[in-house]
Amino acid sequence: MEEGLIKRLEAAVTRLEGISSSGGGVTLSRGGDFSAGAGTDVAASDPSILAYEDLISQCIGRALGAAEKIGGPVLDVTKIVAEAFAAQKELLVRVKQTQKPDMAGLAGFLKPLNEVTMKADAMTQGRRSDFFNHLKAASDSLSALAWIAFTGKDCGMSMPIAHVEESWQMAEFYNNKVLVEYRNKDANHVEWAKALKELYLPGLREYVKAHYPLGPVWNASGKPASAPAKGPPGAPAPPPAPSASLFSSESSKPSSSSNQKQGMSAVFQQLSTGSVTSGLRKVTDDMKTKNRADRSGAVSAIEKGAPTSKPAFSKTGPPKLELQMGRKWAVENQIGKKDLVISECDAKQSVYVYGCKDSVLQIQGKVNNITIDKCTKIGVVFTDVVAAFEIVNCTNVEVQCQGSAPTVSVDNTNGCQLYLNKDSLETAITTAKSSEINVMVPGASPDGDWVEHALPQQYNHLFTEGKFETTPVSHSGA
Repeated sequence: MEEGLIKRLEAAVTRLEGISSSGGGVTLSRGGDFSAGAGTDVAASDPSILAYEDLISQCIGRALGAAEKIGGPVLDVTKIVAEAFAAQKELLVRVKQTQKPDMAGLAGFLKPLNEVTMKADAMTQGRRSDFFNHLKAASDSLSALAWIAFTGKDCGMSMPIAHVEESWQMAEFYNNKVLVEYRNKDANHVEWAKALKELYLPGLREYVKAHYPLGPVWNASGKPASAPAKGPPGAPAPPPAPSASLFSSESSKPSSSSNQKQGMSAVFQQLSTGSVTSGLRKVTDDMKTKNRADRSGAVSAIEKGAPTSKPAFSKTGPPKLELQMGRKWAVENQIGKKDLVISECDAKQSVYVYGCKDSVLQIQGKVNNITIDKCTKIGVVFTDVVAAFEIVNCTNVEVQCQGSAPTVSVDNTNGCQLYLNKDSLETAITTAKSSEINVMVPGASPDGDWVEHALPQQYNHLFTEGKFETTPVSHSGA
């Protein structure tokens, strides 16, 4: 506690020294407002900004330390995360000097942060890296920084604290994969994943809770956020806006009609004069098919026995993500889609996922039941289920329950990784004709590692006292 206080005092002294050396102190205008440079320094010394700097130095410093030991794309994406938090810090400083903007002005205001998050998203595109789970966890986690865009209950966003928690739930799906994959292989990757989580939970969440529970506090007497930045002297002026006639439907219809008539008349005129056909080659007798030696009427044995080629049709139908009859969400034939989201759902609706491959689906809200059928390498993150979650005829499925589910049924499936949270530990899991089923549950402590439990797929059946008794096969080894 004392060390943190000393660091803040040293930072404040450093800023004051910079102000005095540059201008001799803070100056006030005739209206009593701070000058631009002094206002920035005062805003940067605000307790909320100093607390944000502490968050960056502690949590991001820990993640960068682990990333430096790993190197490669993990280090690159961690640096982008640090850059995004630094960009948000600058925005928080500007918020204290800026009037609350409208939606258009807010988009321009947040552009620096958006550009950084796009850099992280670009690293997850293209050919999949060996560190894809790291990249995806870091990229998805940056959506938590959008809490700064909260402008009120009617803006379409969750409250800032809830937004941070929900955004991390999206990234936690991939972060857990990192923990499971490297738990017994490389402690640096485990440390990186834990540091990334602590950056948001409790790090960013507690910061927002302490300083901005209702969103950013704008400066009513500050400068407008939507004011365009002035370019350097001599910079060319922006091009003029297009005239209204370009978008007028009344003027465009006659012109297109007349152009079509002129075009067709010109074609017929060229055909009549022979100018179009003048450049074509004349077909001689030896070029005709009936006179060519290599085109006789006999069919060779090879040609006769060769199968005729058929047009290639996809065995799967068109991709779907739609609500049918207001009761059933159909997600079908999605290939390589990592951003499938069902957000507007209720407890009377069901979700049916069929024929999807290498995709990730998020179901945000409570639904009646969820069925995954004939899918391969699919990940499903859901909140609450009223009845049951069913997995049928699938291969390599990963499912994460963030709320509660009374029953999970796995039938004729090879490879299923199921993540349960503390609220779903009483879930009844039923399996049939399935293999490689592992269930991950939270550790004893909040910061503990996930604990993996393998469900048995082999059983002993003994006939005793007139009936069969079935017990799982237990293996013992040195």
